[in-house]
Amino acid sequence: MNKLQGCVIILFNSSHEILLVLRDNKDSIPFPNTWNLLGGFLEGSESPEECIRREIREEIELELGRINYFHKYYIYDREHYVFWKQIDLDLKQIKLNEGQRLAYFSKTELQQQKFAFECDKILNDFFEQVI
Repeated sequence: MNKLQGCVIILFNSSHEILLVLRDNKDSIPFPNTWNLLGGFLEGSESPEECIRREIREEIELELGRINYFHKYYIYDREHYVFWKQIDLDLKQIKLNEGQRLAYFSKTELQQQKFAFECDKILNDFFEQVI
């Protein structure tokens, strides 16, 4: 059986704050009401980069332009491809189609949040290696 494959992207602004989405508060989903990176699962024969571009169009109606590959993580029964991009977004201008809300978090603020899918480990690695 093939592993589930997903993609997420770390979007951060010029103040090095990370953009996260608060997942829906539904018992039917894993990690309800927790913070996560934007992304989703590969469909059909799409590549990880095609997946993250599609997911971001679907979730926040944003065309990403140039993005950077970070790492591949094995989390639970899933492979996650992680991308990143520095971009300053006005959250009042972003239409969120999935999840409860978007918010930016500083490195210090991230330490006080509840995360889905080991998102905190990914972010810790990212701060150590990129920012």
